[in-house]
Amino acid sequence: MANLTPLFIGGEPKLSVSTFDIINPVSGLVVGKSVNASREDCQAAVDAAARAFQTWEHSTIAERRGIFLKAAELLATESYKNKVMETIQSETAASLTWCTFNWTGSINNLRASTGFFGELNGQILPSVVPGGELNVRRMAMGVILSIAPWNAPLTLALRAVLIPIICGNTVVLKSSEYSPRSQAVIVELLHEAGLPPGVLNYVSVSREDAPARTAELISHPAVRKITFTGSDRVGRIIATEAARHLKPCILELGGKAPVIVLDDANIAAAARGIVHGAFAHSGQVCMSSERVIVQAGVAPLLIDAITILCKGLNIGSLFSQCSADNVISMVKEAVEGGAELLLGDLNIERATVLPHLVQLGFKGSGTGKGLRVWEKESFGPVVVFVVVDTVDEAVELANASEYSLASGVWSNDTYVAQRVAARVRAGFVNINGSTVHVEPPMSARGLGGSSGYGRFDVDAFTDLRVTVIHARAPSD
Repeated sequence: MANLTPLFIGGEPKLSVSTFDIINPVSGLVVGKSVNASREDCQAAVDAAARAFQTWEHSTIAERRGIFLKAAELLATESYKNKVMETIQSETAASLTWCTFNWTGSINNLRASTGFFGELNGQILPSVVPGGELNVRRMAMGVILSIAPWNAPLTLALRAVLIPIICGNTVVLKSSEYSPRSQAVIVELLHEAGLPPGVLNYVSVSREDAPARTAELISHPAVRKITFTGSDRVGRIIATEAARHLKPCILELGGKAPVIVLDDANIAAAARGIVHGAFAHSGQVCMSSERVIVQAGVAPLLIDAITILCKGLNIGSLFSQCSADNVISMVKEAVEGGAELLLGDLNIERATVLPHLVQLGFKGSGTGKGLRVWEKESFGPVVVFVVVDTVDEAVELANASEYSLASGVWSNDTYVAQRVAARVRAGFVNINGSTVHVEPPMSARGLGGSSGYGRFDVDAFTDLRVTVIHARAPSD
């Protein structure tokens, strides 16, 4: 079958009679099938990665750099562009704009990743022992298990494998069960660029079998670290499973990005930035602008500007009917609790939800406290407004959240904006820009709570090893 996505273990595709359907979330049509990895397949994938590590950790920086630059060159071709567009659209029903973002962003990440090679350095220091010396080396860890999400299937899966491999590790990539074809493209790309067999292995697992297979992968003795990008609910399960084996994790989980708009902000620019940050990919981004905290002096102007932009907005469907139901349920709960519905019809059409704007009032009535639309990630096209008088109030509300991934501040005074940004508890703060923004090779990172913890960088995927050279004792 042309649309059967195989596993990839030890440099070879792996087929099986056990498969699962890949279904377009909007049409409900089967767009392909994927091999469903067994326990033995997962074991074989980690074993292959462990064998490849014995040589890959000693590969030169020049060799690694050459592979990633070649991969960027290949990905930029029309052939790979078409493949990326087709697979992401068919598997996730993403818009053409979002598919293009995945493609161009991945090319940029491959090119920018070469900057990490300069961080693969060590130190030579004097010892406390007279005449002695310390040799501090940065060395690869071993096998990394990377678990990727569906919402930015190419970009986030590539990030999950890129930096570990740059650092000399080998990887087992477990795809999302919703986007296996999109993420298998990465394996094909890197091997065509010259990545040796076994350095990157790929498995996909059905939703029903995923909990058992994931636990087995985590428990494999050769797996040194786990990375996961996805919901905080699943992140907690993975962190618990990893803790059973005392294995560290990098978890990039949920978000509820606050945007603070000060009285002196450029309202037109702020409105455009917030609309982009809130409705890119229909709000299905962990960095989406979900909470707007605006000073009273400009609140009417900002809300009017955003409302006008939203009325002409053409956004795609949500990932599933269940997602759409959850979004509308959150908005209805808020309205029933006293919030004002500024825009939106509370309707769902084939998993498509129009932009919804909601205003809460914390003063007096206390509206908003305990409401999911304010406290929980919606992962949909919803913006919640709160009007405040002071900057201190704005910062307090921005930080009144279990999430800590991304945020934004709008002000014409960048000095003031930087002071406010420093007070906001978020791993990534954008001043006068959309919250859906990254700076390759940097990425958003949570500061704990429901946004997770850890970073995709050289420190995260290398061990520091210290060798002490004692001074030679004088001969008798």
